[in-house]
Amino acid sequence: MSNDDFNYYVRISGTDLSGEWFVGFALSRIRGIGLRLSHLILKKLDISPDSRIGFLAGENVKKIEEVIKNPVKFGIPPFMVNRQHDPITGEHRHINGRDMPVFLKADLDRMKKIRSYKGIRHTAGLRVRGQHTRTTGRGGRAVGVSRTKKAQ
Repeated sequence: MSNDDFNYYVRISGTDLSGEWFVGFALSRIRGIGLRLSHLILKKLDISPDSRIGFLAGENVKKIEEVIKNPVKFGIPPFMVNRQHDPITGEHRHINGRDMPVFLKADLDRMKKIRSYKGIRHTAGLRVRGQHTRTTGRGGRAVGVSRTKKAQ
């Protein structure tokens, strides 16, 4: 391929990706897509993960975007998506890009509203996932040891 076919920046799912990156790594730079999912997407589309993303044709970029929007439709197993059994629609969805913070905030607000254990911990600003809180995560306060004054 010549340099005329090379795109220095490729935009996928609202994210600018450098054309010099390998395709597998470049897709993992999109929020919500990890290395495993990016390699699985490329395997489904029969694209080599070792090629540069700048050399991809426009039709391949469009196919990648379609698979990212609805991976389950293209044969990717439901356990690979990041929103299984969506509470609103009940279907398997994959959230990525700019939509992630919106859905995260909505989920946290729902947990706080129904007063679940995780919601209460989020409201109090404490650790949510069972970590110890006796000595860690004190937020910059002193550990509790005071110095004695020096004798002169």
